[in-house]
Amino acid sequence: MRANRGELGHGLRKQTNFSSEVTLRFITFLALVFIFICQVAAAEAVQVKYHGVVALDAFACEDVKESGDVSRICYDKAERYMVIRLKTTYYHYCEIDAATVQGLQRASSKRQFFESRIRGSGADGPFDCRTHPVPKKYRL
Repeated sequence: MRANRGELGHGLRKQTNFSSEVTLRFITFLALVFIFICQVAAAEAVQVKYHGVVALDAFACEDVKESGDVSRICYDKAERYMVIRLKTTYYHYCEIDAATVQGLQRASSKRQFFESRIRGSGADGPFDCRTHPVPKKYRL
């Protein structure tokens, strides 16, 4: 039995619709993969003096707008680990509690608070990573 022209055209339309749908799904999939890769690639990392590269994806970071040496404060509360930018250089502080970081963030003079409550002198200090362990997930 021979199919008439109408039946052939109908089958061709079904095939075209199916291949268009598959193509559209594939393009959507590729777009989602691309977006995911861009987000992963966009994860910020900074070079910390005396330590190395630290990824900031688990940190809550705050840019400091006031004039002064402290220009950014990043804190990983779960690990009690702070990364701070003084002028253009990042430094890290270990086993630092959330209350101290909040005090720094709220201080009218962040540099003065930092110098008196966090930094310490020489090779020691209340949160110095030379005398307090760097969290495992940030060890190199």
